[in-house]
Amino acid sequence: MKLRHFLSALCLSLISPLVLGATFTFTAIPDEDESQLRTRFDKVAAYLEKELGVEVKYVPVKSYSAAVSAFRTNQVQLAWFGGLSGVQARRLVPGSEAIAQGFEDQFFKSYIIAHHSTGLTATEKLGELNGYTLTFGSKDSTSGRLMPQYFLEQSTQQKLDKVFKRIGFSGDHSRTISQVEAGVYQLGAVNYKVWDTAVEQAQVDTSKVSVIWQSPSYPDYQWTVRAGTDAQFGQGFKAKLTAALLNMQDKALLESFPRKSFVEASNSDYQPIEDVAIAIGLLD
Repeated sequence: MKLRHFLSALCLSLISPLVLGATFTFTAIPDEDESQLRTRFDKVAAYLEKELGVEVKYVPVKSYSAAVSAFRTNQVQLAWFGGLSGVQARRLVPGSEAIAQGFEDQFFKSYIIAHHSTGLTATEKLGELNGYTLTFGSKDSTSGRLMPQYFLEQSTQQKLDKVFKRIGFSGDHSRTISQVEAGVYQLGAVNYKVWDTAVEQAQVDTSKVSVIWQSPSYPDYQWTVRAGTDAQFGQGFKAKLTAALLNMQDKALLESFPRKSFVEASNSDYQPIEDVAIAIGLLD
């Protein structure tokens, strides 16, 4: 009996932290209304918990930089990042990998929206914008700052502080829409998914604000897993996590993103984002 007790205790001491109750945590960039994000990602946590067989917790953050910081310090092992924040995080934690992206994230777009008082209408090419006010979303947003800034600078052939009367940062796409609709800013750069969803749900008054331009496509959001996750949660855990994300089929859950499905991703998919960030001075 004593030998059996000893062996049982020895086995328990060798069991991975996963079996002993370690919690797998993840976060997401706060790119829209906080309550909507909480609803979506609490459901993701429940789904992953069932698929992975471990406790899973969603950890909300207040800023894009806080999401990257939580990933860097191992407060979270997985994150739903935008293109730029994912690049930033993987640079800080070498060996981390982009493992899944939304089907639509392979060819994402930004919109430029305008308050009706500008008199601007939809166009395929941005015209004269001198003297208007413009708000981006977060300073670290791919669809709400990085790519719109790049395309605007390419179009105007000037740095934006030479073009616009005032430039702001709303913090997220939902607030960008609200600020342009209210006339706080005349123009705004937004994630096309957030705009389209807001219009579908009658959350924006399109008699006051409308889309005047859409960008060329680029890669954007992705799930990035932190280096060392297998060591922390057990061999094969990353592969199991990847499969769970790629096999997510719950229609309501996918629509909450909104995404058609999730597909494979790799770090190299986001090289164009890193190149643009370096080109406009957001990365060294």
